[in-house]
Amino acid sequence: MSQYVCPWCNTTSDAPATCPACGAAVDIRAVASKAGWQKMPGAKDMARIQCGASSCQIAGTYVPIVDFNLAPGDSVYFTHHVILFADTKVKIAAMSLKGAWKRMFAGLPLVMTQAEGPGHIAFSHDKPGEIVTVPLHPGLSIDVREHVFLAATHAVQYDWFDPNIWYRIVTGRDDNGNQETETRYPVGLLMDRFHAPEAPGLLLLQAGGNVLMRILGPGETMLIKPTSLLFKDSTVGATLHFEYPDGGWYSSYLWIRLTGPGRVAVESAFAHMEDPGSNLLDCSPASQSRW
Repeated sequence: MSQYVCPWCNTTSDAPATCPACGAAVDIRAVASKAGWQKMPGAKDMARIQCGASSCQIAGTYVPIVDFNLAPGDSVYFTHHVILFADTKVKIAAMSLKGAWKRMFAGLPLVMTQAEGPGHIAFSHDKPGEIVTVPLHPGLSIDVREHVFLAATHAVQYDWFDPNIWYRIVTGRDDNGNQETETRYPVGLLMDRFHAPEAPGLLLLQAGGNVLMRILGPGETMLIKPTSLLFKDSTVGATLHFEYPDGGWYSSYLWIRLTGPGRVAVESAFAHMEDPGSNLLDCSPASQSRW
């Protein structure tokens, strides 16, 4: 048997049709554009991924699902709103989360849930896009924008942090003439952090459109639209950046400045976000340029 090393997750296997760790087809070449971007391969329809004694299968192309076949004692965790179906023998229970009252989804508290095998359980974000499989090797951690997480195996630890990326704008004045303000969080109030401390694990995200990845060298920087960020290595720094056209202050373009080293992944279908323009009152640490 010839040995195959996946260019996306560096897993070595015996000449498979798809990588058993991330589901990428073996005939896909990692071709980078002149700007350094690579298209991350979404797992193919019916691709099977091995997770220790358990496995999962990606099904569908437009609104894909992830179907886990859990071995006895194996478990995965997920947010409560993504579950699609489950065998009755699968044990499902809520996970305890510190500071859970801070996490909100559609105005309701976010409940992180755990499922333990044996049996099948499936998840879907109920929106078009592609499933991104991110194998986490021991010692690796990545930061993920809110509400794109789908599921993770039990070897992956979960936490969140304040990215300290915000700005405050003036929205008007009340009846007494007092200034009214609003604070906005371009990449979310909090970001998710996933870490594999000892054993390898699997993290699954759902992205909109296509996913592009770039590897930044030490000190290398780039600008992206905040809502396009899918994930980044925890070694990549992120701050606000404002551009002012024509050297004026009446309008501005809002970016996130990323600084390497590490990987950055963006999704091509991202939410529109209004630039603050001249209404900017205050913000987290930021750089700026004029042209």
